[in-house]
Amino acid sequence: MRLIRNAFGRRRHGGARSSIRRRTPRPLHLVLTAVLLLAVGAACATRNGSLPGTGDGQNAAGLGHRPGHPHQQAREQPPPVPKAKLTPEQRLAVAQRWGLDEAPLVAPSPPKEKPELSTPEWADKGSGLIPAPASVPTTEKIAFLTIDDGAAKDREFLDMVRDLQVPLSAFLTDESAAEDYGYFRDLHALGVSIQNHTLRHPQLNHVSEDEKYTEICGQQEILEREIGVTPTLFRPPFGDFDADTLAVAEDCGIQAAPLWNEEAFADRIDFRHDDQQFHPGDIILTHFNGPRAWGGTMCDMLRTVLRKLTEQGYALARLEDYA
Repeated sequence: MRLIRNAFGRRRHGGARSSIRRRTPRPLHLVLTAVLLLAVGAACATRNGSLPGTGDGQNAAGLGHRPGHPHQQAREQPPPVPKAKLTPEQRLAVAQRWGLDEAPLVAPSPPKEKPELSTPEWADKGSGLIPAPASVPTTEKIAFLTIDDGAAKDREFLDMVRDLQVPLSAFLTDESAAEDYGYFRDLHALGVSIQNHTLRHPQLNHVSEDEKYTEICGQQEILEREIGVTPTLFRPPFGDFDADTLAVAEDCGIQAAPLWNEEAFADRIDFRHDDQQFHPGDIILTHFNGPRAWGGTMCDMLRTVLRKLTEQGYALARLEDYA
């Protein structure tokens, strides 16, 4: 594996020492200084005691700091909170509260061994590369919801994912997610996996090999620091890639580069299949968007997906259990 230059290192601040001689504080000054320091420390402790996601909906930890800032420290994330098992009646009541007529179907337990993934012919770039699947080989009526970028940070969507216990995967770009990684830490705490979608969302088959390493390995570093995870999945922006892209992704620790067979919006689903139906193991693409981009909310998108899946007898499953 080639060595990657760390573009996110701390800046060194240099400069000549001040030639002004400091005066030695008198005893009274020392007492007053100590009192002031204690008061400031107590105030800071009280302010930092607030929970993430309260108040204005922003996670105060890291707010205003770009990744790689000297004050931004690595965080260890707690494991996801175990999901309470709901009765069918409870599931229906929760679904109706979120505007669904039926409770979403529950996926069967995943296989003990993950299936062997493959790249569809229309995306194949040659042998010896990590797979870029648009679906997962299975006979079960399951599909996988994946969400890209990270622009819209809808906190009501967090509530909907938690209440309905929706399995999904988020593929983040730093340029979209960086203003509030706290939102995605909250999402991860609900059991949502966080995966790699590059730093700046370039068309990777049109950039140099060095730029590929920067974009993919660089985002690996940031997600390790910000979320506390090491992604094993990577989605190439626009679904565009070449053989070198997959080789670089593997060097960065990636095992598969999922594509998709459906794309979901707030009011519709676009199918790759001619029959306009889900097929077992299909991967669904959508984005962290909102009314400005597609005329609806993240919750509208999730309702659209869940209604169509339930109508066709499908359940959502967790992609990382199969890929």
